[in-house]
Amino acid sequence: MAGIATLALAYVLSQFYRSFLAVLTPALTAELGATKAQLSMASGAFFVTFALAQFAIGVSLDRYGPRRTASILLLLGGGGGAILFSLATAPWMVIAAMGLIGLGCAPVLMASLFIFARTFETARFAVLASWMVAFGTAGNVIGAAPLAQAAEALGWRTVMGILGVVTAAAALAILALVRDPKDPDGMGQGTAGFDGYRELFRMRVLWPIIPLTALNYAPATGIRGLWSGPYLVDVYGADSLMIGQVTFFMALAMVAGAFVYGPLDTVFRTRKWVAVVGNSVGMAAVLFLALNVVTDIATVTLVFIMIGLTGGSYGLLMAHARAFLPPHLIGRGVTMMNFFSIGGVGAMQFATGGVVTASAVPGDPSAAYSALFWFYVATLGVAIIIYLWSRDARPEPTPAKETQSKVERRR
Repeated sequence: MAGIATLALAYVLSQFYRSFLAVLTPALTAELGATKAQLSMASGAFFVTFALAQFAIGVSLDRYGPRRTASILLLLGGGGGAILFSLATAPWMVIAAMGLIGLGCAPVLMASLFIFARTFETARFAVLASWMVAFGTAGNVIGAAPLAQAAEALGWRTVMGILGVVTAAAALAILALVRDPKDPDGMGQGTAGFDGYRELFRMRVLWPIIPLTALNYAPATGIRGLWSGPYLVDVYGADSLMIGQVTFFMALAMVAGAFVYGPLDTVFRTRKWVAVVGNSVGMAAVLFLALNVVTDIATVTLVFIMIGLTGGSYGLLMAHARAFLPPHLIGRGVTMMNFFSIGGVGAMQFATGGVVTASAVPGDPSAAYSALFWFYVATLGVAIIIYLWSRDARPEPTPAKETQSKVERRR
């Protein structure tokens, strides 16, 4: 349990790093001259390196275990990237630092999911994954008002330097406390190296799940972590503290949403339709913003809260895919799906930067954000339609004998 707790704390840092740029937008723009497109690129760099690392991480989890995989990358990439960020003197250094941080954070959640998949029965996977995500999403909360206040008091460079040291300490704690789950049957060696991914990509049952896995998280993460800052500044003239307060409530909603999604598959005996309904409500919330770009801060905050609540279906979708994965490809399977999840967010960060830039109208900042919200609606809507063709994976209660047997083995 100490190892899981350490990974959970490291995942808080991972969530913080993917969402804190929105709060630092005014400071990075004023001090480094960073443009919206460059900040979009920096945020995208985190997600792209995070996503591309998943394939090697999957092989490493199956072969070497989560302890070494997570600790080494988090120490070198996460800690080193945060230090580089604190020393940045130009926008390209921020982009490079975010890429390094993405690489460092890439194995943290996957190490946890790997342990869950090897240690607990399949029926509990959705709850465990969702609640791990919910706990980690506290990093979004820290990256809102608390970060704004800390940056105001200490300066953003000092704050990032401290975070670099904290991240390195978390990596060393993982190395000391995490225990690799047993692999008595040599399941991780069942398919050599990257060839396992070829087997996974041939599984057509996963294909309709992939688009929604890639896009369900994109509106909440993109708005919370990147576009909330520029949107509130350009349309409402908000300062850093106001941005921090609005995004603080959205971050709390993201935490609550992940917790709520966790047990819903067992309550309603379906994973597919919980995901369909939840993501459709989230799409409707973004549609409201597309139709009402200029309203008032209170209304925007409420809509952001709804987007945050409904954007937490990651754990549910991972459990949907997990139900079809062969035992010898657990590590590679969860990291492949995570590649699409994080890669989709990263690609959307780059794409939305282009959408906002291309749609800008001098003297009318609302035009660019209208296009942004419509883009989120269109892409999420297409993903939901494709997902309707997926095969449901209804959670089945674990038979008492099997549960007792697993408990005895763990003893």
